[in-house]
Amino acid sequence: MTTTPTPSDAGDDNVSSGKLKKPVNLPPVSPEIKKALQTTGRLPAVGFKYQMSDLLALAIHHDASDLHLRVGEPPMFRVDGKMIRSEGPSLKPKEAFDLVAAFASEEDIRIVRENGQADFAVAYDKQRFRANVFRAEGEWGAVLRRIPENMPTLQELLAPPVFYSFTRLPRGLVLVTGPTGSGKTTTLAAMINQINFERPDVHILTLEDPIEFKHPRKQAVITQRELGTDFRTFADGLRAALREDPDIIMLGEMRDTETMEVAMTAAETGHLVFSTVHTIGAKDTVDRIISAFPHNYQDNIRSQLASILRGVISQVLLPRASGRGRVAAFEIMVGSPAIANLIRENNTQQISSFLQTQRKDGMCTLDQSLSELYADQLVARAVALERAQDPRELGNLLLAVDEKRQRR
Repeated sequence: MTTTPTPSDAGDDNVSSGKLKKPVNLPPVSPEIKKALQTTGRLPAVGFKYQMSDLLALAIHHDASDLHLRVGEPPMFRVDGKMIRSEGPSLKPKEAFDLVAAFASEEDIRIVRENGQADFAVAYDKQRFRANVFRAEGEWGAVLRRIPENMPTLQELLAPPVFYSFTRLPRGLVLVTGPTGSGKTTTLAAMINQINFERPDVHILTLEDPIEFKHPRKQAVITQRELGTDFRTFADGLRAALREDPDIIMLGEMRDTETMEVAMTAAETGHLVFSTVHTIGAKDTVDRIISAFPHNYQDNIRSQLASILRGVISQVLLPRASGRGRVAAFEIMVGSPAIANLIRENNTQQISSFLQTQRKDGMCTLDQSLSELYADQLVARAVALERAQDPRELGNLLLAVDEKRQRR
């Protein structure tokens, strides 16, 4: 699964340009790169000047998820989760800035000079990239995340049936969590795509930073708004959303207390809200939201969250056993009455053990998901064990898989 990036944890004072650019006016791919792509598929080691069009062409050729530019290193590509350095020379300060200036506007450059970073979308050769330009140790750098051309589907993501159930809810809050680069945005896009495919009676409103997947009209009515261009902060966008007659709101990230509060209010007042949080695991997600509020408000927040939380999907990406591509493992919590009671009574430490016994309701632990991927021969044993929450428990699950195979 090709992943998309997540917004930084910067506060609302660092509002990015949020600008969706027209196709970048870059020169065509150089003859040297064309020849290299046809033969070795690599950058020539010496004898040429880095051009942004060449680097983007190479990223597309290798199906890289990210292109990294930083001073003191050659351009680097993340392919199937692994960082690969190009064989060209390391970037000098002026070279790094020239590459950034090739796709960043003067306004983007100004924002980086003032705030230290900026996020925006870039289009090139029918491909779209999400760019984060930044300053590090006084020098210019950038990471460009490639956005897949095709809209992801839940089927392509090997999503379990409960994901479809989440898309059919009338109201409530559904969160997708995980570390940066774990595919949260891709999962959200696939869920919105599923709603768009089968629910003609709804208005979907997305608030994104920046807009990544463009959702074409299928069944639902979809309005996509972008941070910085269409609204100033997520909290502002959410308040306005409540006056724009949405049935479903997709919020790029719950990144601060104010946004969390408005998102929960939206879910409480009859909307279905999807969003992301930078946490790992359902328990930590619940604890993170509650702890974001002042102590004297936490009992009220705990009660509110218990009544509206319909699901938490926590995911990680692993390299496929085939050596090409990645696949997601999920911890899944469904907001059942029992889960709501654990949250309300401040017994979140029991959530993880509760998930182990509720497979019939679509819940599972990360270790259970990892064992299923191993059983389906999608990931290697060593890779699964590296991501285990409880290595001993997962080891037992994998042993049971091995024994079952031997009996066949």
